[in-house]
Amino acid sequence: MYLDLVIFAVFILVYSTVAGAIERTWISGAIIFTAFGLLIGPVGLDLISFKADREAIKVLAELTLALVLFTDAAGADLGVLKKFEKLPVRLLLVGLPLTILLGFGVGAILFQKLSLFEVALLATMLAPTDAALGKAVVSNETVPNAVRQGLNVESGLNDGICVPILFLFLALATGKVDEGGHWQLALKLVVEEIGIGLAVGLLLTLLAVNLLKLARRQQWLTETWIQVPIVALAIACFAAAQFLGGSGFIAAFSGGLLFGALAKQHREEFLLAAESTGNIMALITWVIFGAAVVSKAIGNFSWIVVLYAILSLTLIRMLPVFFSLSGLQANTEGKLFIGWFGPRGLASIVFAVIVVNANLPNDGTLAMAVVCTVILSIILHGVSANPWAGGFGERSRRGQGDASTGG
Repeated sequence: MYLDLVIFAVFILVYSTVAGAIERTWISGAIIFTAFGLLIGPVGLDLISFKADREAIKVLAELTLALVLFTDAAGADLGVLKKFEKLPVRLLLVGLPLTILLGFGVGAILFQKLSLFEVALLATMLAPTDAALGKAVVSNETVPNAVRQGLNVESGLNDGICVPILFLFLALATGKVDEGGHWQLALKLVVEEIGIGLAVGLLLTLLAVNLLKLARRQQWLTETWIQVPIVALAIACFAAAQFLGGSGFIAAFSGGLLFGALAKQHREEFLLAAESTGNIMALITWVIFGAAVVSKAIGNFSWIVVLYAILSLTLIRMLPVFFSLSGLQANTEGKLFIGWFGPRGLASIVFAVIVVNANLPNDGTLAMAVVCTVILSIILHGVSANPWAGGFGERSRRGQGDASTGG
């Protein structure tokens, strides 16, 4: 155990000293974290063991996603959503369902050994996009503001939307409900989880926001402790909902949305520390992804998996986006740009950890498909982000690549 801690601590220390230099290259932190996990895991130097800590890995992955869901939802600029509502609304309400549907259709053709529910799980796991991996695009001010903000809002909200869908298909795939009335019972199960999750997330956040407002008025908050409340609130929302039989992810997501709406004036200072904590937890999760998930999945490598991964990043993502943006002020390059920059990352790997932990018959194939897609994504999106974003931004500025999509 202490050796594991030494390895993680030294790696985090070293990476923190060179993070700025790495961020100026096409290499993303996710690539380094995953490669490091692979290096120290069973297929590499075998320096770290996860044999007795499967449940701990699952809990860490779940807490990481819960914190990311809370901070992403709280940080989502709903004012921007109103200003440029057509782009993110279409991406979330049209593009996202079509992406899952197309991913299911392609998966059913390619993976004939998987059950239909396992294919549906795979399509759902790979539907959400990653805000952190898309940072190079959404922070590039040469890219039209509507496109940047639309992609940012989409990536901040689509993982939360995918959570109940994932658990619906997981309940069906694991046989928690019988064949006779499986859809009705599964829907009832998921609705109960959503209802409890919403109630817990909204109630706890409402109480916390009022407590924080009181503390600010009374000047009880200090610079040291102002870093703590959001991390504690996100974990409390998640854990309380899970304990009561609801979805902790829905609780964290809904709580984050409410916090962002009620604490507009001071949310940045509260969220800053939470995002830093989330980054560290995400780093550890990426390392575990390389050491545990990639190691388990590597024996299930096949060219069918690679083909699905390529299609997931291209056709399965880009075609629904292209269709969903029909009628908006976006030319072909604008639609292709938005369709391409939907990188897969943390949400997909946390979903994979959850699914692998459910011991499905074909979990190795599912994990390998997620592994291939995420690794291809962090490489291809990392390489293409700055060149295409810069070129697209310049052409848009000259009026040759208008993708305002605001009207």
